[in-house]
Amino acid sequence: MKYLIPTSLETERLSLRMFRESDWQDLHEYYGDPECTTYTYGRPLKDYETWRQLAALVGHWELRGYGSYAVEEKSSRKVLGVVGLDYPLDWPEPEIQWGLAKRAWGKGFASEAVRAVKKMAVEYVPSLSLISLIHPKNSNSISLAKAVGARLEREHLFRGDTWLIFRH
Repeated sequence: MKYLIPTSLETERLSLRMFRESDWQDLHEYYGDPECTTYTYGRPLKDYETWRQLAALVGHWELRGYGSYAVEEKSSRKVLGVVGLDYPLDWPEPEIQWGLAKRAWGKGFASEAVRAVKKMAVEYVPSLSLISLIHPKNSNSISLAKAVGARLEREHLFRGDTWLIFRH
């Protein structure tokens, strides 16, 4: 399949690239952490569930022609988490998603990665009007959305709860 966006991006400190099967253990640092998954899954994932999530991330590229990247720190060569374009079946619109392991929080990695994705999206998929769907108690993600220029657009009933749509 020919993808609509590049399969990799580079920033000063990060390589954003398609996922590989070997990434699942690094990813499990994020998906297996209850604090990291509070507002997404509501619980930490088991290792086999992280592997399934990895398979879903890879499959999204095949189904939609775009997807999310593994966020690899250049200096350590470790995958810190995920950032990219996502549009699951029950989402209201395509979004920029992000999620990094706690050890990467507060270091500017997420904003660096999101800015690179936003810049790429404007060039390669300008017709996509991107959102970020954020739980109102997720103050870290709300702060990041605002820091990268997204604006609160409205509340949205999602999976039985009220969420916030930030427009990029």
